[in-house]
Amino acid sequence: MVKITFIGAGSTVFAQNLLGDILSFPELAEAHIALHDIDPERLHTTEIVARKIAQTLDVQPTITATLDRQEALAGADYAIGMFQVAGYKPGTVLDFEIPKKYGLRQTIADTLGIGGIMRGLRTIPVLLEMTQDMEELCPDVLFLNYVNPMAMNCWAIDRVSSIKTVGLCHSVQGTAVQLARDLQIPPEEINYLCAGINHMAFYLKFEQVTPDGRIDLYPRLHQVIADGRVPAWNRVRYEVLKRWGYFVTESSEHFSEYVPWFIKRDRPDLIKEYNIPLDEYISRCENQIAAWEQMKEILESEDVPLAVEPSLEYGSLIIHSRETGQPRVIYGNVSNNGLIDNLPQGCCVEVPCLVDHNGIQPTEIGKLPPQLAALMRTNINVQELTVEAALTRKREYIYHAAMLDPHTAAELDMAQICSLVDNLLEVHGEWLPEYR
Repeated sequence: MVKITFIGAGSTVFAQNLLGDILSFPELAEAHIALHDIDPERLHTTEIVARKIAQTLDVQPTITATLDRQEALAGADYAIGMFQVAGYKPGTVLDFEIPKKYGLRQTIADTLGIGGIMRGLRTIPVLLEMTQDMEELCPDVLFLNYVNPMAMNCWAIDRVSSIKTVGLCHSVQGTAVQLARDLQIPPEEINYLCAGINHMAFYLKFEQVTPDGRIDLYPRLHQVIADGRVPAWNRVRYEVLKRWGYFVTESSEHFSEYVPWFIKRDRPDLIKEYNIPLDEYISRCENQIAAWEQMKEILESEDVPLAVEPSLEYGSLIIHSRETGQPRVIYGNVSNNGLIDNLPQGCCVEVPCLVDHNGIQPTEIGKLPPQLAALMRTNINVQELTVEAALTRKREYIYHAAMLDPHTAAELDMAQICSLVDNLLEVHGEWLPEYR
């Protein structure tokens, strides 16, 4: 019986999607689902949800729930990471509110920027504790990491752990569906090749497959701009397409904080022109918190059946392909060991990967268009220095990471950046180790 461990199972809605995907496969319907979280109440809710999903699908998995991480990991074949260290409060709130005092505004703040740096510093030590547990309790496990900041986390694990890891995100396949809608083409007719780094991967090829052959869709994407049909929520990415020649995978609001051109405190016209929702993640979290009690009641109610709908997540597909040998191509975040020639070796890249009985086999891409590789390196610099800070506990690397962050450097001088870092380290308290 295959054992699949959910670490951070209290992320109930996300766990619900993955559980529905996994248990929908007949070959996985009797898996051992081990749920772990540090919050007993949310863990209990997810356990109820898991049992309701099994009932809806009429399958018989073994479902266990435990507050003991080692118990959950013992003998696991797959582990799925889906947690947030320090949560919305104090973690996310600190990442937004302290920089705001310096005039530095953000949208999501979980992948790059000063918010992404701090989240990485909080998260990497916990991930490395988990992978140490895995090395002792389930050394052959495949760790499917959904935890942000994706590239920093996967890079750190690759530096110090022997555990096989792949980082998973839905931005590649999700954006492809969005673009198909913009072009009024059925998503199943879209074929693409995409590569880069997480949240800054670009479609090197984007085409429609027809009975008569393949049609390059990039001219039609440019026509969306020419016709004035760019969706209001997606102006940043279409502007990047216009200036850089390729379409990027991450959302407009999120991408705007990876570069220095869109969010400027003395340019409110830019915020308006590109429709950038500042503090977006704060708003999302507040809305989710407000809705949680009602949602929890529905999820736990015996009288309300739980519908199971397929998601766009790759997790279940990877597990199914490894168990059955059915070949699939997914997009994974893996170490750049000769995969993309003009990005630093060893950094974390997002590339197509074949998955079958042999596991995850990344595709060699070769060289990216030089302008795209150059843009990605501005983000890789920050990722690398944050990982170095987390592994060495040297404060100077945090300063350097923040100074090199494109958005932070465009808004603050070096003295302000160092002061901001010191302030954030101080208020994080017990959520961070000591930095010398």
